[in-house]
This record gives sequence, structure tokens and C-alpha cells, in this order.
Amino acid sequence: MPNNLNDIALFVAVVKAKSFRKAADLLDMPTSTLSRRVSHLEKSIGVRLLHRTTRQIELTELGKTYFSRCQAIIVQVENAHEELSGAAESPNGLLRLSMVEEFAADYVVPHLKEFQRMHPGIRFEFDINPRRANLISDSVDIAFRMGQISDSGLIARKLALFKLGLYASKTYLKNAPPLKIPADLEHHKCLQLSGMDFHLSKGGKRVVHKFKTSPFAANSMSLLKRLVLADAGIAMLSEPMAHGAVVDGKILRVLPDWQPPEVPVYALTETRLLPVKTRVFLDYLHSKLNP
Repeated sequence: MPNNLNDIALFVAVVKAKSFRKAADLLDMPTSTLSRRVSHLEKSIGVRLLHRTTRQIELTELGKTYFSRCQAIIVQVENAHEELSGAAESPNGLLRLSMVEEFAADYVVPHLKEFQRMHPGIRFEFDINPRRANLISDSVDIAFRMGQISDSGLIARKLALFKLGLYASKTYLKNAPPLKIPADLEHHKCLQLSGMDFHLSKGGKRVVHKFKTSPFAANSMSLLKRLVLADAGIAMLSEPMAHGAVVDGKILRVLPDWQPPEVPVYALTETRLLPVKTRVFLDYLHSKLNP
């Protein structure tokens, strides 16, 4: 092999940490040594991989290509090491997850206690952010997405299909016009999620409630749930998210015979060659979301 695999691993670590200093701290080695090793790698292949500034590093165009291929190699090596060292029986390490708040609160957090009891060596770091994380530059192991996804070059694993429904508080319904058929929604305060209309079906019938105006609109289902609890109107929520408030008698399902389209949930990873810690968590979460 023309280049030392250790130097390639150090280059990958620097890119994922987005800093020589941070990578050096994680690797427990001097920053100067790490910088020298990466420079040696660049000289050995005759290509500049990184733009260095006083505050940050950036991949060159060729560096991006080299990193994506080297990352896959390093993952394979790490997986082989884990399996041979017995880590498959006892996975450990830090797992970085990116997701929106409502997915974390309603679908992930409730299952973490049991998972950590089964795998105490795995630690978690959450990136709770409505923006879409970049798995490479943000050093994320898994990004969870609800709804259809574009072809991003990432590996998408479907975890579940969530059912949705329309919900409102008892107080709101008590003071609002009757609501028996979808056409009645025209006379109600409907809360809009991410600019989407209400698409509803019953048997072979399909109707769409198009929003002309909405008293409240948001890109967060969790925020819409809070608005429903505050008697602000009718919103589309996932059944698992609404379940607790329904059981407590705080909100009700309206037009229960009319079903919005199910929403797929995906786990996005950079590669199919997943470390053991990632595989066991995804398998566990899949089992919990599909009881």
C-alpha cells in the first residue's frame, strides 16, 4: 500500500472533528504531530487535501473525494477490529444522532433506558436541529428523517410508517362550529404543518383541505401539538405523539374515519458498512417502532 493506513485514519479523524486540535485531543497526541502526519500523507499522494486557516479546516474538491473513499475503508477496518476483538458481543462508543425535537422526544428517548441497560458501553450525543445535518461535516452517525427523502447519496433505511390524524382540544371543539365531514374544516381554525394541506382519505374517497390562511403555521409538529393543547385549533399530529394527551383527555381525534397518508421514517447513514454500535441501535429502534 503506497500510503500508511494509520495516516489515512488520522486524516479522516481530522475531517470528522473539523479541527486538528480537536482531533488531536480525541486521539491523545500532539497537534503538531497530527498536522505533520497529514502533511506527509498529502505529499505522498501529491495532492492538497485540506485548506488550513487559523480557525478551521476545509476539504479541497479532491480532498472531498479522497475522504469519502477513505472513510469507507476506515469503517471496514474498524468493523473488522470490533468483531475480532469481541466488541460485537459488547458494543461500545459514542453514537451521534441527528433528528428533530419531536422525533427525539416521542420516538427515541422513551426507549433509551432499556437500550442502555442492554448496552451500557454505548453513549449518545444528540444534534436536535430542524436543519438537515451533513453526516460528514457534522460528524453524525445517524440522521433520522420523517417524510419522503431526496436522493442524497446516503444510505436510507426505512424504520417505520407512522399514522397521522387530526386533533383538537375539547375546549376548542366546545366553542367551535360542528365538525362532521371534511368540508366543515372550512369553518375551523386549522394549523398548518410545513406548508402542507390536509390530505384525507376514507375507503376509496379522497379529499384535500387547502389552506387559504392559517392562524398558526410551523415546521414543527411538536409546536403544533402545544398549540392544540392551548386551544388554538386543529392540527395534524402523529398518533404516537398525540397518544398521551388523548389518554389524559386533553385532546380528541376529529374526523377519525378520515386518514391522512402515513409518514415514512428513515435512518440515514453514510455507508452500509456500519459499526456494531450503530447496527444494534438501529435494529433495536426498528423493533420498538414496529411492535
